[in-house]
Amino acid sequence: MGKALFIVDVQNDFTEGGALGVDGGDAVAARISRYLAAHAGEYDVIVASRDWHDADNDNGGHFAADEPDYVDTWPVHCVGGTAGAEYDPGLDVSTLTHHVKKGQGEPAYSLFEGTTDDGRSVETVLDEHGVVDVDVTGIATDYCVRASALDAIAHGRHVRVFTDLVAGVADTSSEAALAELAHAGAELAASGA
Repeated sequence: MGKALFIVDVQNDFTEGGALGVDGGDAVAARISRYLAAHAGEYDVIVASRDWHDADNDNGGHFAADEPDYVDTWPVHCVGGTAGAEYDPGLDVSTLTHHVKKGQGEPAYSLFEGTTDDGRSVETVLDEHGVVDVDVTGIATDYCVRASALDAIAHGRHVRVFTDLVAGVADTSSEAALAELAHAGAELAASGA
């Protein structure tokens, strides 16, 4: 029975100073790196996702034409090939086994909506490694972390969300997301990093 670590969207545009910067994003990147330094060997798969949007279109309505509603439409962010789409410099990517890009012309929140650099689905990668247990970290608790963890549960995995290795857009919606995840069967835990 394999084990995977998800690192969701720890990117420059989602950390302080980015187009959709989340307070505490840089600190989460550093804590994930500390956690990896101590625990990377415990995982068969360490997969990090990145929003990787097209520059020349609205990505299926994901980018707002005028004023974003911050529910379905957003300011331009994480355009593929730009500094904003790159990993936060505080995230040590040396132990990653898979890089996943999601979006690419359409709205995408869950890591499961992306593909690896060689075009495989996350589900395929997890199946190849017999992954049953998934630990989830990243940004933002109330959006892409939530969606990725719910999809992992829907795909039959046991999910643990490290509450000290996530950062959310807002306290109220992040607390609601964690409560929803717990209700769906996820374990909420501290990583100790």
